[in-house]
Amino acid sequence: MTISVGVDVGGTFTDFLMLDSASGAFATAKVPTTVDDRAKGFLQGLAELGVSPAEVGWLVHGTTAGTNAVLERNGARCGLITTQGFGDVLELGRRTRPHAYGLSGNFEPLIERRFRREVPERVDAQGRVVTELDEAALRAAVGELIADGVESLAIHFLHSYVNPDHERRAVAIARDLWSNPHVIAGHEIIREVREFERGSTAAIHASIAPIVSQYITRVADRLRDGGFANELLIMQANGGMMSSRLIGDHAAHTVMSGPAGGVLAAAQIARASGFDKIITGDMGGTSFDVALVVGGEPVITAEKDLAYSVPIRIPMIDMHTVGAGGGSLARIDKAGMLRIGPQSAGSFPGPIGFDRGGDKVTITDANFLLGRLNPQAITGSDKPAPLERIRAAMRADIGDPLGLDADRAASAIVDVAVADMAGAIRLISIEKGHDPRDFALMPFGGAGPLHAVAIARELGLPRVLVPRFPGLTSALGCVMADVRHDFVQTVNQPLRDIDCAGIDAIMADQRERGRALLQDEKVEVTSIELQHEADLLFKGQSHVLRIPLSGETFSPDAALEAFKRAFKTRFDLELPEMIPVLVNMRTTIIGRREKTDLAIFRPASGTLEDARTGSRQVYFNGVWHDTQVYARDALPAGGRIVGPAIVEQADSTLVLDPGTVSQVDDIGNIIVEIDAV
Repeated sequence: MTISVGVDVGGTFTDFLMLDSASGAFATAKVPTTVDDRAKGFLQGLAELGVSPAEVGWLVHGTTAGTNAVLERNGARCGLITTQGFGDVLELGRRTRPHAYGLSGNFEPLIERRFRREVPERVDAQGRVVTELDEAALRAAVGELIADGVESLAIHFLHSYVNPDHERRAVAIARDLWSNPHVIAGHEIIREVREFERGSTAAIHASIAPIVSQYITRVADRLRDGGFANELLIMQANGGMMSSRLIGDHAAHTVMSGPAGGVLAAAQIARASGFDKIITGDMGGTSFDVALVVGGEPVITAEKDLAYSVPIRIPMIDMHTVGAGGGSLARIDKAGMLRIGPQSAGSFPGPIGFDRGGDKVTITDANFLLGRLNPQAITGSDKPAPLERIRAAMRADIGDPLGLDADRAASAIVDVAVADMAGAIRLISIEKGHDPRDFALMPFGGAGPLHAVAIARELGLPRVLVPRFPGLTSALGCVMADVRHDFVQTVNQPLRDIDCAGIDAIMADQRERGRALLQDEKVEVTSIELQHEADLLFKGQSHVLRIPLSGETFSPDAALEAFKRAFKTRFDLELPEMIPVLVNMRTTIIGRREKTDLAIFRPASGTLEDARTGSRQVYFNGVWHDTQVYARDALPAGGRIVGPAIVEQADSTLVLDPGTVSQVDDIGNIIVEIDAV
């Protein structure tokens, strides 16, 4: 299996990267996402790579299909069966509000109230049965939901994380009556305390499982028709991958899987270039996704809010998203303020500059007017950008209301977008105890390098690390991913009262389930790694610290010492009088694949002058500058570029502001020193 292909389907473009480990060759492709049927764009991109499905050994796919279904509320019609008296578990939520300074907001649950049913049953927090499951009531509830045309069903009972017997029995009954495989029990996704978050995660799975399963099945069938004989692999939010055959049972794990692939690749690229702390900024056509890499590894979180009061509680790379992509629309709000996004022009009709029928000003259009994007070379189009049409729309929609000419209006759009993106970085760094000035910024996505220097300067970051193929970094992450599965089970007992044999049994069960999944996937791996962790807190607290454990047996003393050290490091406090509580046990199993040699992206030989393609006028800080333009694929190792400059390639454009000095490293990355002149 020498040919590997990574595919990242985004909201605007679908990106492809092919690596041939035998010959050391690679190829790239980028096609507009076919929103009506994403499988069409998938196969079109393979054709543009010049490889047939029959030649591909590894094919790994990251998708936003599930994420978009949740955000746009166009998932499957799904039902919820829950414990009597808890039908509103999805709406009660937590005492939060959508706007920090507002007292109102809109919340739309993923499962409508008319599709929720309550049945008599009850288990207490110790797992003791208080009320037996009423099987007749359950059958009646299932029958009503079937009659209502419900496509997918989640069963979510109180305290099933500690005793799932009622959920298991209910699922067995429901699956006998249901006409499709889309029936899930909450404990099958996560066995963790917190009723609201566990119920929300089950609802997310129920909402997207039919959509993601149908899409992946359609892609797999078309690949098979083209001669693909191997396993289609799917990226997960945790930065690992799994077999497409598991999608029906693990659909929730595909949420944010495309951006996760980019962060995974960024971590490996950064390590190879000698950076162990980076902030990633993935700017595509619709959004800007931010993540941290610390110690060479992406930061993992156990919970993320996909929208207001819609949390998903699975292990995933910790990312924050704002609606600032290349296609994000600029507008003047009711208060006369310039706003960017979250609405996007998407791939069709797209920005005005793409000349596909778009008539609303976007960030991409602002960059065209400012000379930062080459109007003669547009991804996905062979026509020049209609600059006069952009200029007219810029004046009418943005400039005239603000009293600005077209150039200054375009510059204002970029400035507001940069401020929004810098705010996202502050949220994931400063508010979590990290100083962003200790990090380098790695921009990727098609639009990331356009604004990276301005973002770094806004935050005081000293340098920017631009990967060889910024627009294809998420696709590269798919190729680099290992196979990974995560397990969690709530214990919720004081550490001093722990039954070590019981904890060892939990760890052993999680290990065996992980190994069984790896064996079922039939994915070739070079080694298998196991990682055990414990979530601990002091009694009376709400938030846990995750502590890595060593060995395959549990030691309360070792866990306590590690927890105390972590607590001291995080809060600079020692609380010897407090009672430590073991909340959750976690196990991660990783099947390591053969590593990708990044030397495959080694720069071309030659001189910097060989890479220069000309110059053009580019707008910086209110002034037009004569700016040198370079071709990325011709830049030599060690090549030194003094800004202002533009570096162009098929998948992205890098803007180097005045005051920057950049150098190409030996694996093709560009390292930018901010304010080095």
